[in-house]
Amino acid sequence: MEHSFVSAFVLLLLVLDPFGSLPIFVSVLRGVAPERRARVALREAVIAFGVLLVFMVGGQGFLSLMRLSERSLEVAGGVILLIIAIRMIFATGAEIYADAGGREPFIFPLAVPLLAGPSAMATVLLLASRQPERIVTWVGALTAAMAVSGGVLLAAERIRRLLGASVVVAMEKLMGLVLTAVAVEMILAGLKHYFFGP
Repeated sequence: MEHSFVSAFVLLLLVLDPFGSLPIFVSVLRGVAPERRARVALREAVIAFGVLLVFMVGGQGFLSLMRLSERSLEVAGGVILLIIAIRMIFATGAEIYADAGGREPFIFPLAVPLLAGPSAMATVLLLASRQPERIVTWVGALTAAMAVSGGVLLAAERIRRLLGASVVVAMEKLMGLVLTAVAVEMILAGLKHYFFGP
């Protein structure tokens, strides 16, 4: 499954799912002093970007070290995306990360696993391993997707008030449906390459 900058950007945006995570953003940041929320949101977005960038740049070396094929990664990434997509459609994760113990969030849960979760790590690893010669394109797509996610994180409370809870939920379900199709395509492509070659 070949990607362009636009398709990689859309895929990463779907995987990061900033709009679907709005309730979690709001809930976690509620315990942070209002004057520090912007700084915390920006810091967590930068940390998540750094984690995903490491996975993207070191993807091929990681595959070699673990003796994994691109086919297995493609199928595994598709399965993880499918699980995430099903969760997006049928459940909400707000209660999972809502309790930060009254402390300011640092890395967990906003940066990892909310933004830089297993599905995002698998996706960037897959992009870089499938077309390593286009690493600059993938870094650009990741930067753009993370910029959007960071912007949503910064404006989480305002966006939620503007759109309303029902619209946010509807957007998450729609993203989940699209991501389901992407995940199935990844699994089918991995199986096709494994059984029938490139």
